[in-house]
Amino acid sequence: MLIESLQNEKIKRLTRLLSKNQDRRKAGIFIVEGQQENERALHFGNQPEEYFICESIFNGKLPDSKIHFVSEKLYEKIAYRGTTEGIIGIYKLEQRNLDEFKPKQDSAIIILESVEKPGNLGAILRSCEAFGINALIVTDPRTDFYNPNVIRSSVGCLFGMNIFQASNEETMEFLKINDYNIFTTFMSEDAKNIQEKNLKTRSAVLFGTEHSGLSDFWKGKGENVLIPMSGTIDSLNLSNAAAITCYEILRQKLEK
Repeated sequence: MLIESLQNEKIKRLTRLLSKNQDRRKAGIFIVEGQQENERALHFGNQPEEYFICESIFNGKLPDSKIHFVSEKLYEKIAYRGTTEGIIGIYKLEQRNLDEFKPKQDSAIIILESVEKPGNLGAILRSCEAFGINALIVTDPRTDFYNPNVIRSSVGCLFGMNIFQASNEETMEFLKINDYNIFTTFMSEDAKNIQEKNLKTRSAVLFGTEHSGLSDFWKGKGENVLIPMSGTIDSLNLSNAAAITCYEILRQKLEK
């Protein structure tokens, strides 16, 4: 049966879940839009519940799961990206516990404190995946890993990654137990060039919000580092700073 109305009960539920993080968490699901993103979700073992597909737009192989076919006009209304690719998937949400994570000896992780912008989080996830970062931790989160904007801007990169949410206290305990070298990014005169630090061993680099940086909780808990710059601006966009840091970590590990 082709669904054409916004008043259809399945569509009402979908639009509610798309717009409300709290409802998604309560239902224990996350939503994925786009062909590449859904392919990555399946590839990394996420369990689908159902799909909403517009056949006149979708040109991939139909997934082996429950499918609701929707009209093109309806899809344009429910999809975040309009007519793009014609597929929206709903998946079961698996809880990830930081205590269960067993890092490698040369593990490198990025930690984001209270990151607020889904687009920034998605872009940082993409950089972490591209440069082989072992895990990403968001402390005291203000946005959800599975926010549709995060999934979209990460191009589904998060599905194959070790991602965790925890408090500052829980994260600090994890770093201590696992003997991580901690690097903070406070704007201060004592900050050292990150290129001069050894990032080949277990390393954790922390970033705060673009608005206020790291909180006082992290003061004195690690070495303070900066990315060297030659322009007149004194700071970088959060996602750019994280991307450069991720590359520096990989560059050092590839050195002979």
